[in-house]
Amino acid sequence: GFYAPQGRTLRIPVNFPDLPEKLSSFRYKDFRITNFEMETSAIYGLGKLMGHHCLSISTIVANRSTHQFSKDAKKAVENMITKSLEVLLSAV
Repeated sequence: GFYAPQGRTLRIPVNFPDLPEKLSSFRYKDFRITNFEMETSAIYGLGKLMGHHCLSISTIVANRSTHQFSKDAKKAVENMITKSLEVLLSAV
C-alpha cells in the first residue's frame, strides 16, 4: 500500500517490511539516503517529460528510524513556507 515504505500498514500486507532499514543502510561513496518522499518523484518525472524545472521543498516532521517527531509540526511547516518564500523572492 501507499504507506508501506514508511513501515505502516493499512489493509494491504507490506511486501518489503525491511525497506526503510535497507534504504537507510545504503551507501554510495559519501552519500546515503536520509529521506524518501513519494509525491515529489511524480512532480520530477512529469516535469522532466514536459521540459520543466521543478522544485520540492519539504519540512521534516518525523524521523521514523529514530522515532523522533516534531513537537509542533504546524509551526515547522509555517517556518519552512516563510523561509522558502524569502529565499525565492530574493532570487527574483
